[in-house]
Amino acid sequence: MKKSILEAAKVIRSKNAGPFELTFDIIFKNAEYFELFKSRQIINEEKMAELLQIKREDIIGIVWFAPANAVKITIKRPMPSGAPGETDIYGAQQHAPLLKIEF
Repeated sequence: MKKSILEAAKVIRSKNAGPFELTFDIIFKNAEYFELFKSRQIINEEKMAELLQIKREDIIGIVWFAPANAVKITIKRPMPSGAPGETDIYGAQQHAPLLKIEF
């Protein structure tokens, strides 16, 4: 039976990384979960593109940071922050699709 990422992560958030990029942070509860997700490549470009409904080439990078038991995913923003029609100027409401990750 698969488990939800909510069992492994203590923080899942999104925010602006400038007006043209969004970044997603997942901070794991401990080093064991961090290593599990990293070694199994549960978080990868293909999975992120699928969850976020974007092209793989719109993923700028996935960075694993062991000292914080965290991973950071940065993508091109679909539209610039504050542009007409844009609904989340701070990018803080974009992380919900990551809640679907299972392991």
